[in-house]
Amino acid sequence: MMMRNRNTSFLFGGNAPYVEEQYEAYLADPAAVPQEWRDYFDALQEGPAVDGSDAGDVAHAPVVSRFVELAKHARTGGRSESEVLSFARKQVAVQALISAYRLVGTRNAQLDPLRWTAPVPVPELNPSYYDLSHADMNTKFSMSDTYFSDEDATLGDLVRALRETYCGKLGAEFLHLTDPDQRRWWQMRLESSRSKATLDTGDKLHILERLTAAEGLEKYLHTRYVGQKRFSLEGGSR
Repeated sequence: MMMRNRNTSFLFGGNAPYVEEQYEAYLADPAAVPQEWRDYFDALQEGPAVDGSDAGDVAHAPVVSRFVELAKHARTGGRSESEVLSFARKQVAVQALISAYRLVGTRNAQLDPLRWTAPVPVPELNPSYYDLSHADMNTKFSMSDTYFSDEDATLGDLVRALRETYCGKLGAEFLHLTDPDQRRWWQMRLESSRSKATLDTGDKLHILERLTAAEGLEKYLHTRYVGQKRFSLEGGSR
């Protein structure tokens, strides 16, 4: 009996949208609802407000609509939908530019100390290849997929960081690795230091000593085993 009465009551949860609609209409104009609803809502107005004051109730729909608009405004930063979509496309282009530097940036790396061969420009390393203009250089984009900064940075700062990291005096090829953890490790080590090793005098002397010893061993093998097949340091460093 109780369940039947609850399900057939006009205050049953399934009827809540209709009751709220009637109440909203009553608050706007009491004459806009039937007499039985008007009597019921009039009785509700006789009770005190939640805070104990005599303040009257207000319509909920305009308040809800206002919060929805504020949420939209906060997400878009006051920009129009077309501006938001345009920025999203540019953010995707920025991610493609970052991937290009990681993949082929070594082609423009300064690996020839004598500069006998002029570097060949790689179109994929130019922001204009991705429809990013000079005006976008001062626009801030997300750096969430990099180890350059935890905060947003301008496109100009990002391009300088990419060139310094992947087109400097150290070339790195690691995207062929199948292990994603290894790829992320290389990204972290390269981008967080801009591909510049922080070595003290002791470390540098140790590296020089090891290189000198390796070079001496190669000269010995070349003179002791003439014509024999072997793998030099140059081949192992490529």
